[in-house]
Amino acid sequence: MRTIDKLLGAHIKLAPVLIQRAPTLTLAFDARCKSRLAVTLDNGEEVALVLPRGTVLRDGDVLVAGDGALVRVVAAPESVLYVRAPDALTLTRAAYHLGNRHTPVEVGADYLKLEYDPVLADMLKRLGACVDHVDMPFQPETGAYGGGHRHGHDETFAEDYALAQQVYGEHHAHAHPHSHEHEHEHSHDHAHDHDHDHDHDHDHDHDHDGCGSSCGHDHGHGHRHAHR
Repeated sequence: MRTIDKLLGAHIKLAPVLIQRAPTLTLAFDARCKSRLAVTLDNGEEVALVLPRGTVLRDGDVLVAGDGALVRVVAAPESVLYVRAPDALTLTRAAYHLGNRHTPVEVGADYLKLEYDPVLADMLKRLGACVDHVDMPFQPETGAYGGGHRHGHDETFAEDYALAQQVYGEHHAHAHPHSHEHEHEHSHDHAHDHDHDHDHDHDHDHDHDGCGSSCGHDHGHGHRHAHR
C-alpha cells in the first residue's frame, strides 16, 4: 500500500497537464479534516493518508505519494443547506446566528453553505433567508470555529437563539447607549445598650451598551459607615 504524506503548497506551480493526469481522491469534508486515514483513490487503489496533524484538505489540493506520484483532491458532494437572502443584512444576520453556534460555514459572495441540519434550516427561514437542501461540495472556512461545532437540536439552542434575537432587537430599537442611575439612601437609627448611627449611601451606576450577553456593566458601590 502506498503512502501519501505530502501536501503541495499553493506557491508550487505544476503544469496543468500533470494535475489533470493525476488520479483523484474524492472525500467529504469530515474525511478531509483527518490527517491519518486509509482511503481509496477513485481508480480503486487503496492508499494510506499520513499528513501533518491539523491539515484540512480542500478541493483542488495536490498530494504527493511516497514514490513521487501526484494525487488530486476532489471535494465530494454532500448533504448541505444552501442559504441565500433577499438583502445583505439578512445574510449577515444568518451568518451571525450560525457563528454563534460555532457551526462550520462556507462563505460565498452571496450565499452561505453548511451541513444539513433541519433545526438550523428552520431558524434561518425564520430570519428571512432562502434555504435549499441540496447535494454539493462543502468547503467551510477553517480555523475560525474552535471547540467543534454544534447542531440546532442541542439543548442550548433555544437560549442562544433568543439571546441573538435580543441582541438584534436592542441594536435596532436603541440608537444610543443606556445610562441608568439608581440612588438609594438609607438612614437607620438603632437604640440598644450602645448608641449606633449608621449612614448607608449606595450609588449604583449601570451602563448598558446594548450588546446583549456581551454588554458591559459598571457597578460602583460606595459604602460609608459611621459608628458612634
